Amino acid sequence: MRRITVLSGGMGGARFLKGLLHGIREGTLPGVAGDAEVTVVANTADDIWVHGLKVCPDLDTVMYTLGDGIDPERGWGRRDESWSVKDELAAYGVEPTWFGLGDRDVATHLVRTQMLDAGYPLSQVTEALCRRWLSPRFGTALRLLPMTDDRVETHVAVRDPDLSRSPSGRRVVHFQEYWIKLRAAVPAEAVVVVGLDEATPGPGVIDAITDADLVVLPPSNPVVSVGTILGVPRVREAVTATAAPVVGLSPIIGGTHVRGMAEQLLTSIGVEVSAAGVGLHYGARSAGGVLDAWLVDSQDAGDLDRLHETGLAAAAVPLLMTDDAATAAMAGAAIRLVT
Repeated sequence: MRRITVLSGGMGGARFLKGLLHGIREGTLPGVAGDAEVTVVANTADDIWVHGLKVCPDLDTVMYTLGDGIDPERGWGRRDESWSVKDELAAYGVEPTWFGLGDRDVATHLVRTQMLDAGYPLSQVTEALCRRWLSPRFGTALRLLPMTDDRVETHVAVRDPDLSRSPSGRRVVHFQEYWIKLRAAVPAEAVVVVGLDEATPGPGVIDAITDADLVVLPPSNPVVSVGTILGVPRVREAVTATAAPVVGLSPIIGGTHVRGMAEQLLTSIGVEVSAAGVGLHYGARSAGGVLDAWLVDSQDAGDLDRLHETGLAAAAVPLLMTDDAATAAMAGAAIRLVT
């Protein structure tokens, strides 16, 4: 295998990618060439405009993580960050105060916004930013592609008891507000991805899937990360049609997510919160889904029979990404399922 394509969200996908690249470098992945090239198709539906700046959380988390600039404790933003700009904006009373941009991180958003204003599409902007973060370490062996150049934004409907403000009893907030301000502590009643149906795949996205030797769905959020990538017109069709095997890794361990809000969002779309539930949600390619194989955690070995019954190859191994070696072992186990 020389061409691997990963459909990634932010923190979970970035950590998986770090381990995958470690495994390639160490030669521990079965059937994978030492000079294998990895293409990352990243979710952009979490993007948000803040203080006039275009912020792309998942693109930046992948870029910073693989470029060794991420804050390892938070799992997002820059290492050794300071917050003077955030504090000054708050002193002026400028909203949103719940979304913090670090001083070092602001530089990325300024460059991105200036390039977008100059007419460059997001894919070219991302390529330019990666010349700093990824090219020095990986050369042409790693590409980061936005799922689309079009504006797509995820919103979440939550209950609003103030009927004078919302006669429907609901209000819709941007995904970032749901995650950061509300801390996903209120039930998500619906997920609405604005602009998704009209979006077109970013340059190189379809080719990265159809020309791959392996396609991986990492343990990213199946609703608002991998789900939105698959929702871009023609992307799901490319995944179902590719000659490459397609394998996924469960983000649910022991009946809940490790980090994030997959449990709340799966519930909002009526999907069982379990390793089997997510695997069946993606479905077997042999039955119209997108997967050939599904890897679950050892705790969820009891789900294997249900998965096998639907035509999915499946196995249970430890899925906690404790370090790069453990994550590479996960990647290796996933690859063995389809080789």
